[in-house]
Amino acid sequence: MRSKVLHVPECYRRLPCRFDGTVRGASPGRRPAVFPGRAGAAGARAGARREPGLMPGRYASAPPGHAHPVTFGQLFTMTPLTGSTSRGYRPVMTPTLAQLRYLVAVADCGSITGAAASVFVAQSALSRAVQAMERDLGIELLARRGRGVDLTPEGTRVVRLARTVLDAVDAIDDIGTPNGKGGRATTLTLVTTPTLALDLASELVPAYTARHPGVHVRLHQHDGRESLVQELLDGTSELALVDLPVDKELSTHHIQEREVVLVSPAGSRLPDPVPFRMLDGLPMVLPTPGTGRRTEMEAMFSCLGVRPVPAFEVDERLAWVTGVTDGRGSLIWYRDVVLRAFGSRAEIRSFTPPLLRPVGIAHARRPLTRAARAFIAHARHNAPVREPAR
Repeated sequence: MRSKVLHVPECYRRLPCRFDGTVRGASPGRRPAVFPGRAGAAGARAGARREPGLMPGRYASAPPGHAHPVTFGQLFTMTPLTGSTSRGYRPVMTPTLAQLRYLVAVADCGSITGAAASVFVAQSALSRAVQAMERDLGIELLARRGRGVDLTPEGTRVVRLARTVLDAVDAIDDIGTPNGKGGRATTLTLVTTPTLALDLASELVPAYTARHPGVHVRLHQHDGRESLVQELLDGTSELALVDLPVDKELSTHHIQEREVVLVSPAGSRLPDPVPFRMLDGLPMVLPTPGTGRRTEMEAMFSCLGVRPVPAFEVDERLAWVTGVTDGRGSLIWYRDVVLRAFGSRAEIRSFTPPLLRPVGIAHARRPLTRAARAFIAHARHNAPVREPAR
């Protein structure tokens, strides 16, 4: 079998060669010629193996006064590498979609362990992917703290852009299949409390379905947080609209801050804003003992060091309204809900300092469907922030 002869241009014949395929003495300012044929691709692969710091088919000129071996694989292009002041000369690397998804998962879960579990990859593999991304970009994306991680300012910016990119990729995948894969409608099941169902769900769900007409949203309601968490863990519902914080075994996405106010019968002699100490001995409309909401309120009262007087105990929201308008006692509720429920029939006061309650989306630590990811992105980008009244 006759072997092919690689004809080397005259300008490179005078360069001393080694058996490992490298050439010494190449001038930094001289651009190499392009070798045609299959030999070029083979040389590029060989160069990539011998120069791990360089991409196949790239040429890097050595800094003045430094000898840098040039492989045959680097002689097949006329494009110079981009320099880096911290790690020498390196190529410009583009993050992969997998790296972007891993970084977003870390931002959502707050830890490498939780992120790896949510995307079903090994923790070491996810950690290496994020570190490679940091190395390629030349910046630190994560600040390690104990068992968790925080985003650096640069990391926050990258995560924000990564979400946009991933949303765009999902939108491209949806082209031609408006009702989801295979033309079938997709069902997204949400679970929330009756209060949030009247407020957030009534705003977010219609806007989401208008933007994603192929997704049918099914909404479940539960009074107790334990029932919400159980629906997520057993897979009955994929997402939950809840007051934060929630159990640590769930992943959460912050949506907005909602102000909690005190609504009292007309003619109540209370300052505005009202200090927390004024709750001590104040007649209150409260949920029944033993319910999840009553337990949370009692924990808040204990933390504040106050003991309101239960004047009317009931779980139905409509009864709360009548309890206040009939003069039985005051009620602690969200400002936006109170404004719609009471109007001018009661007195609404902010607390001092203002009492804000975060609201977000929670889900089990498992991969989400495309419809669920799209709903989270829609909620994060469109939900307003509730500020205290001035």
